[in-house]
Amino acid sequence: MIRCLVVDDEPLALDILVDYIEKVSSLELIKATTSAFEALAIAQTGEVDLIFLDVQMPELTGIQLLKIIKGKCRVILTTAYPQYALEGYDLDVADYLLKPIAFDRFYKAVSKVQQQIQEKPVIIPEKASSGVQDFIFVKTEHRIQKIYINDILYIEGLKDYISIFTPQERIITLQYMKKMEEALPSDIFVRVHKSYIVAIPKIESIERGRIQIGDKIIPIGDTYREGFFNKIQDRNI
Repeated sequence: MIRCLVVDDEPLALDILVDYIEKVSSLELIKATTSAFEALAIAQTGEVDLIFLDVQMPELTGIQLLKIIKGKCRVILTTAYPQYALEGYDLDVADYLLKPIAFDRFYKAVSKVQQQIQEKPVIIPEKASSGVQDFIFVKTEHRIQKIYINDILYIEGLKDYISIFTPQERIITLQYMKKMEEALPSDIFVRVHKSYIVAIPKIESIERGRIQIGDKIIPIGDTYREGFFNKIQDRNI
C-alpha cells in the first residue's frame, strides 16, 4: 500500500486527485490539504510514501517544498504550467502531471511509482572483520552485483538512475543519489554536485572548481562546495 498526501491550494483540483486515489486499491490517502505548510509538516514525519504536489501555491511553492523535504518520499508534481517540468525532474520527481489531469495519465504515473518501489535496488553495506565497510551490493537489470568500495571512482546520477564507475566498468542501477550517498562511508565519499559523488582517494587534481578523476572532469556545485573543501582540508599539507 502506497500512503499518499495531496496538496493543492485549489479545492476542486484537490477533490479530483482524492477521487482518483480512492479508485486505486494500492493507494491509501493519508491527508488532502490546501496548506503547503501542513503538507510540509506531514511529509517530514516520514509517514507518507508519495506526495501529489501542486507547483503554484501562495504560501510556499511546490518547488520550494520539494527542496525542503529532500527526498523523504516520492513526489508527483501537478500543475497547469509545463515549464516547471524540467526543474522538477532536476529535483528527482517521480513524474509530472499537467492539469486538467486525466485518470489514465494519473494511473500511469502511479504505476511508475509502484514499479520504482517494487524494483528498489538492494544496497547492502558489508563490513570486513576490521569493522571497515568493504563492499556493497546493488541491483542491476538482471542481477545483484557486488562492488568493492575501493574500486569506485565516482558516481553519476540521472533522474531515478545512477551510474557507478570503476576502473573496469560502469554499473547502472535504479536508485536515488541520496540513498547511495547514505550507503557509502562518509570518510571516503563526498557529494560534490547534485549529479556526482566522488571517492576522495581517487581525486587526481582540483582546479577552477573542477575535479579530475582519470579522464573525467567533474564540476563542483555551489551547494556542495563548502562541504567538499572542508572535508579535504584535513588532508592538505
